[in-house]
Amino acid sequence: MPLKIYDLEQLRSRSMPFHPTHRQVGYTYLLHRKHKDVALSGPTRSGASGILVTTEHSGTHIDAICHQALDHKLFGGIEASESVETPYGFSVLGIETVEPLVARCLLLDVPGSHGGPLENYHRITLHELRASCEKERVQPGKGDVILVRTGFGQYWNDEDRYLKASGVSLEATEWLSSLGIRAAGADNMGFEVDDGKIDPKKKVTLPCHAELLVEKGIYIIENLNLEKLASDRVYESVFVCTPLKMTGATGSPVRPIALSGISFSD
Repeated sequence: MPLKIYDLEQLRSRSMPFHPTHRQVGYTYLLHRKHKDVALSGPTRSGASGILVTTEHSGTHIDAICHQALDHKLFGGIEASESVETPYGFSVLGIETVEPLVARCLLLDVPGSHGGPLENYHRITLHELRASCEKERVQPGKGDVILVRTGFGQYWNDEDRYLKASGVSLEATEWLSSLGIRAAGADNMGFEVDDGKIDPKKKVTLPCHAELLVEKGIYIIENLNLEKLASDRVYESVFVCTPLKMTGATGSPVRPIALSGISFSD
C-alpha cells in the first residue's frame, strides 16, 4: 500500500466555531503591511505581513497539561500558586514541555462508514467504543493516540449544529486512560460532551478533561477533521503532531497529520 498523508486540521477563519469561553477573543488575522504600501520606482521588492489575534484553544489544537486543574491542583498535585500561574503563562506543564507526538494512531469511527453523525449531545459509551475496536479489529494500547469520530466534524461550517456534538463518556475515557494512551482526540469542540452538566462521579463539569489532563497527564486534541480518514477506512496509521513552543501557554494550534501505508514499527 503506497504512503498517503491525511491532513487532520480544520480550516481556520473568523467564521469557524468557537467554544463560548473563547468566543470573545475569537480569531482575527489582519494585514498590517501590504505590497501596495511601497511606491513603485523601477524594480521594486516589497514584503507583506500580518497580525494574528486568537486564543490557543481555537480551531484544531492540543491542550497542555496545565490547561485544567482540580481544587486548584494541576497534574502531579502541583498547586496553581502565583509562582506557577503567572501573568505570562505557567512556569510548569506549559505547552513548550510537550514533545512532538509521533505515535501509532487508531481511529475509532463510532457512527461507522455510513458517515452520519451520532445524536446531539450523545455520550459515547464504553460498549460503543469497544464495539468500534472489534469492528475495526484494533486494540488500543500503551503510547497510542486514539482519535474518536462522532461525525460532527462535517458540520465545521455550521457552528450551531457543531456545538451540539456528541462526545466520549467518562467511563469510556477511563478505559482508554487505563491502557496508558499518550493522547486522545475527537472531531468535536471538547472530546467529551460539553453541556454544562455536573458528572455524578467526579462532581465536576468536563470530567473527561479532569481524568485525562489532571489525573493522568494525557493530552487532548480537539476540533479534528477525521472525515477523509474515516471514508477511506484508515483505522490504523502513524500520527504526527508538533505543538508550537509558546512558553507557558495552556495549549497550541496544531496541524496534525496521519500517515497510512506504513506502520509505526517501520
